[in-house]
Amino acid sequence: MPARLRPSDPVVVAAAAERFRAGTAEDGDLRLLVKHLLALLVDRAPGGAVEVRVPPYAAAQAIGGTTHKRGTPPAVVEVDAQTWVELGLGDLGWVDAERAGRLRASGERSDLSPLLPLLTL
Repeated sequence: MPARLRPSDPVVVAAAAERFRAGTAEDGDLRLLVKHLLALLVDRAPGGAVEVRVPPYAAAQAIGGTTHKRGTPPAVVEVDAQTWVELGLGDLGWVDAERAGRLRASGERSDLSPLLPLLTL
């Protein structure tokens, strides 16, 4: 069973977000932000109807409704780490990311735009 994602220390997250926005973030900052934002998503919209994949860092299931046990879930969002952090911080809109081909969302409930941003700093 995968480890449960947990939000990180707000001070550490704020510092990592500042480096991210300045373009000086390191891999550890990106990993921390991805996991923190996924944890916030799961806390805000618990469930298993949508799997959000942010390779290579993490994946999480969120949004109430149907759940799945094995195989591909009924709804999947796949996004790169940079885009996920921009979405989570409110620096990029869902529609803009979709139009630019920066994310793939399929299945019912895969539009996460009503839940974004996850964090405002």
